[in-house]
Amino acid sequence: MFKKILVANRGEIACRVMATARRMGIATVAVYSDADREARHVKMADGAVHIGGAASRESYLRVERILEACQQTGAEAVHPGYGFLSENEAFAQAVEDQGLVFIGPKHAAIAAMGDKIASKKLAQQAGVNTIPGYNEPIEDAARAVAIARDIGYPVMIKASAGGGGKGLRVAYTDQEANEGFTACRNEARNSFGDDRVFIEKFVQEPRHIEIQVLGDAHGHMIHLNERECSIQRRHQKVIEEAPSPFITDATRQAMGAQAVALAQAVGYQSAGTVEFVVGKDQSFYFLEMNTRLQVEHPVTECITGLDLVEQMIRVAAGEPLAIEQAQVQRRGWAMECRINAEDPFRNFLPSTGRLRRFAPPVADLAQGEPSAACGVRVDTGVFEGGEISMHYDSMIAKLIVHGTDRADAVARMRAALNAFVIRGIGSNIPFQAALLAHPDFVAGRFNTGFIAQHYAQGFRSQDVPHEDADFLLALAAFVRRKSRQRSAGISGQLPGYGVKVGKDYSVIALSPDGAHTYTPVHVDEFVGERGYARVQVKGKDYEITSHARLSEVLIAGQCNGTPFAAQVERGTRRNPLALVVQHNGARLEAMVVSPRMAELHRLMPHKAPPDMSRFVLSPMPGLLTEVAVQVGQHVQAGERVAVIEAMKMENALLASADGVVAKVLAQAGDSLAVDQPIVEFAP
Repeated sequence: MFKKILVANRGEIACRVMATARRMGIATVAVYSDADREARHVKMADGAVHIGGAASRESYLRVERILEACQQTGAEAVHPGYGFLSENEAFAQAVEDQGLVFIGPKHAAIAAMGDKIASKKLAQQAGVNTIPGYNEPIEDAARAVAIARDIGYPVMIKASAGGGGKGLRVAYTDQEANEGFTACRNEARNSFGDDRVFIEKFVQEPRHIEIQVLGDAHGHMIHLNERECSIQRRHQKVIEEAPSPFITDATRQAMGAQAVALAQAVGYQSAGTVEFVVGKDQSFYFLEMNTRLQVEHPVTECITGLDLVEQMIRVAAGEPLAIEQAQVQRRGWAMECRINAEDPFRNFLPSTGRLRRFAPPVADLAQGEPSAACGVRVDTGVFEGGEISMHYDSMIAKLIVHGTDRADAVARMRAALNAFVIRGIGSNIPFQAALLAHPDFVAGRFNTGFIAQHYAQGFRSQDVPHEDADFLLALAAFVRRKSRQRSAGISGQLPGYGVKVGKDYSVIALSPDGAHTYTPVHVDEFVGERGYARVQVKGKDYEITSHARLSEVLIAGQCNGTPFAAQVERGTRRNPLALVVQHNGARLEAMVVSPRMAELHRLMPHKAPPDMSRFVLSPMPGLLTEVAVQVGQHVQAGERVAVIEAMKMENALLASADGVVAKVLAQAGDSLAVDQPIVEFAP
């Protein structure tokens, strides 16, 4: 067994590998960029080596610097994690040529399976079901349009070296095929250094289901059941679960057998994933093989009790697999939510900055420690006070739960999301909560188009259903009553001017358009020592008990005997008197005031926000890579105005209406802040 390994990655996956290595008694070496000097993975490792600048191409993609770090520290093996160089056969071969061990498949298998065109041909030769398509590199956009027409829309335009949703577009028209080809090629060149693109038929209403395989150097190959990854947004996975609520045992066995056959055909040694697209009739087709550890590997670990990182290390060290196919277990139900640094209420645009608060829910399952128990696990590479950089992807944590069945897993995940506190940046937690509450998701009725179908107009706060919205009003009144009690107890108040607590309040649910709602609330039987109060809302009683301090964001307790966790904060940027209550993804911004103050509030005029329709604003912090218009140019609605790059993704900004450019307020190469003007149109 190795004494020391180098982890050629960053973030949560680097920490994940180190957790297993520590349990196995193996020392670890981290590598880091300028942006990651204080990162969690650097502090977690036994040693760390600086390898370059903040941009990936200046650090985590520099093979020579990583190999120098191995020589400098005496590392015997390299674990690549996922992303970056994990599926780069040249890197794997360079590691081997240095006399080191690559903890992953051999470079020949990466070359065969990592190339999406070559892997499809090999899959056909191995008897694996494949999707119709054009499997040769395409030279230009015109040829891409012609091929798409021949196959028949919709088609999927995909980078040969792509992965993780990058370099991938779905086209339904000639225009989308033309634009999608160009965007895919640019993203692939920037992210992977390989701009080859191919096209295949897009299966409508598909399920995305993948099979985890595991092989060793002694010819043993097994599969570890499937993962359902159909809940996706822009081809990026959002929620993963194992097993799938859709496929039958017969389909599971057939898919597993084909995945094993494909892996055996290339002599695969390590953990890998064979991805399939599955139709409504349980028909399935090979999509691609990921020759690395997947982001969603924890759900497989939960239901099988195996540590996949440990298995990869043991296989790389030459050990045979310790289990056979018949011994692979499937216990309970596991689910994973990717917690991303993005604002779901601003079309999921990246959110960067400092993590002012980062308090995950209490985890009773540890990464790198296989367990049969049910509970919560948090995999992350960040910490409170750390910075989310624009240079890397947006995922800041993975929230994993293991339940006895699917309903139990959903309930555990909803409770864990309620208790996950993130401040300083936006996160997709409200969106995750909304998905978990959707009746079609709960029933297992979904496919890869689920999010596009149900959230076609984007995600809004009103899209988050709450089974009892009056509970939010009651909780706001409870917190306000508690605050008034504390204020009344402050000594030194002038006689006749002291704070009066009162029992009757009005909860004003604030609306951005001024359509506020006013709800009378009565708070009775308040007992501060027990943290108890009975709150009456619309004739209903809510008996709330919580010992949370007013300074805490997370409020845990019981309501009518049922445990709950919610988040409450005082003050917003627009209104310092407001309370913000969040529970099960729903958000209430309210003022809790006396009935008389509510009467006066009704009389106040609504102040509309300024009209910014003449400006194209930066929707996120990022790098302005292109300004596509100039002063005096006539621009039509839908025409591209500028391109911003953030978190390794290109984001095109389009004109919302016809107009003439009056001013260009930013130039290519500028670093932009949120809502910074880029272009102004003439009035």
